[in-house]
Amino acid sequence: MSTKKSIGRTVLDYIEIIVFALVLSWGLRSTVVEASVIPTPSMLPTIQLQDRVVVDKIAFKFSNINRGDIIVFRPPSEVDSSGTDWIKRVIGLPGETVEIKNGKVFINGSELSELYEMEKPNYTYGPTIVPENSYFVLGDNRNQSLDSHYWGALPKDNIVGRALIRIWPLKNFGYLAK
Repeated sequence: MSTKKSIGRTVLDYIEIIVFALVLSWGLRSTVVEASVIPTPSMLPTIQLQDRVVVDKIAFKFSNINRGDIIVFRPPSEVDSSGTDWIKRVIGLPGETVEIKNGKVFINGSELSELYEMEKPNYTYGPTIVPENSYFVLGDNRNQSLDSHYWGALPKDNIVGRALIRIWPLKNFGYLAK
C-alpha cells in the first residue's frame, strides 16, 4: 500500500508543478513579457520578417514613451480587427506637429534625422498635430508600411509594450537599437 501512496503522491507532485508552471507562464506573458513574431516587412531593415522579439509590457508604466521607441500595439479596429499585434517605431509625441514631404519627416518644422529607415517616404502627410495621449508611428520600411500616415495617431491605450530584444534568429540576438 505504501508503494501505491508514494506513486500517487509523486504523480500529484508532478501535476502541481505543471499547473504552477502554466499559471506562472500565463501570468508573466499577460502582464510582464511576451515573445512576438514579426509577420510583415514593415520594419525592415531594423527587424526582419519572421524575427522574434521580446516585448516588455511594463516599461511604459514606469517610464515615458520616447521618439524612436519600437512598440508593439493593437492596431485601430477599423484597420485590422484580427487581434494580431503590430510593431512600429514612435515618431511623433503628443502635441507635436508631424509633416511628411519631399521624402523627409518633420517634427515641429524640423527635419527628423532617421538612420534606421529603409528608404525615404514617397508620400506626403500633414501637417497634423498628434492628439494628447496618442502617438504617431511609422514602419522603418516607410513605403511598405500600413501606419499612422494611413490611419492617423495611435491611442496610448492601444500600446502593448516596447520591443526590446531580438531573440531569433540567434545570429542576430541582441537589443533593438533606437
